[in-house]
Amino acid sequence: MKMQSNFLCALTLFLTASFGMLHAQDNNVNTEFGVKGGFNMSNLYQSKADDNNVLYGFNAGVYATLPISDFIAIQPEILFTTKGAELDYNNALVSGNSKFKLNYIEVPLLVRVNITKNFNVHAGGYASYLVSSKVTGDGDFNFDQEINTDDLNKFDAGLAAGVGVDFNPISIGLRYNYGLTTVGKERTVAGTTYTFPDAKNSNLTLYLSYKLN
Repeated sequence: MKMQSNFLCALTLFLTASFGMLHAQDNNVNTEFGVKGGFNMSNLYQSKADDNNVLYGFNAGVYATLPISDFIAIQPEILFTTKGAELDYNNALVSGNSKFKLNYIEVPLLVRVNITKNFNVHAGGYASYLVSSKVTGDGDFNFDQEINTDDLNKFDAGLAAGVGVDFNPISIGLRYNYGLTTVGKERTVAGTTYTFPDAKNSNLTLYLSYKLN
């Protein structure tokens, strides 16, 4: 999680330092419609997080950029995205690898600010719906088991922030999603209430987009 925390701190400092330069740049934002996809590095976090549990995946979908001023726009997106976590274990008894995979339809809603003509920052929130989930294992124990989505929290929501570089009609960028809802459902068994898994989504993505208009 250190890399992701450092990214958010750097983005905050950059926004503070750069906002006063906006009117001095040729940075007009235009209406755009396009497709995008990227490489995900996801994890599940609690009060204690482990950077070694990163699960690699992808996202793909469509986006629109809708200007509300010369340099500010609203950017909605619809994405299919993978999240989850990976665990490696190795001890005197067993060794192997297990993956907890979550697949979502995700709708980010972002405010995009063009700092320069070719560089933007964006921030906002996202909401997701869980469409499938599974757990797999390789090593001393091999398994591939679908998880009933009714056993998990089907809705996820959180904060998103990132940066992008535009090379018309292609753009590349980096974005971090910070989940605010637990992946697991709260349930009560024998008078004891608990949430499993009591963790939230965390996702860093490197993306590529292509403008269609």
